[in-house]
Amino acid sequence: MFPGMRGGFDQRKMDQLMKQMGIDIEELEDVEEVVIKTAEKDLVFKKADVTVMDAKGQKTYQVIGNPEEIKKEITPDEEDVKFVMEQTNCNEEEAIEALKEYEGDIAEAIISLEE
Repeated sequence: MFPGMRGGFDQRKMDQLMKQMGIDIEELEDVEEVVIKTAEKDLVFKKADVTVMDAKGQKTYQVIGNPEEIKKEITPDEEDVKFVMEQTNCNEEEAIEALKEYEGDIAEAIISLEE
């Protein structure tokens, strides 16, 4: 807890204290979309609330909202496709589809094609 803040939250005092510490906080206006991309999926925040905190030149972004999770489609490696084809005697299209279905897991793709 910060000194002098017993019994309640005083936004003005908090702003003064943050300014003394070299911290500036600003709300980004009219944010339409925030996208976080990972190797496996994208997180898409529509109409997110975004706050930027600048502490002595180091910026931190806070995103508030409910993301839509979009899984990325796997593009199987040529070597993996050939290996699955050799192991199961299937055609290229079947090998690619199995690898996509099992997110690139070669063993699972082979097992599914042998059933």
